[in-house]
Amino acid sequence: MPTLFRFLFVCAILAGAVYGAMLALVTFVEPEPRDVTIRIPSERVNPPATGAIDTTRK
Repeated sequence: MPTLFRFLFVCAILAGAVYGAMLALVTFVEPEPRDVTIRIPSERVNPPATGAIDTTRK
């Protein structure tokens, strides 16, 4: 039984340390807003013409 208590105690200490680290990050770290640019290849926006017209699609 002492081994179970020791295991639970170690798990509680680790969980407390993780919780404390998360709390410190939330308290002390402020995100920096910035612009995001995503480049889209022109082939995805304007696919090359194949020469055939598909009349079955709506």
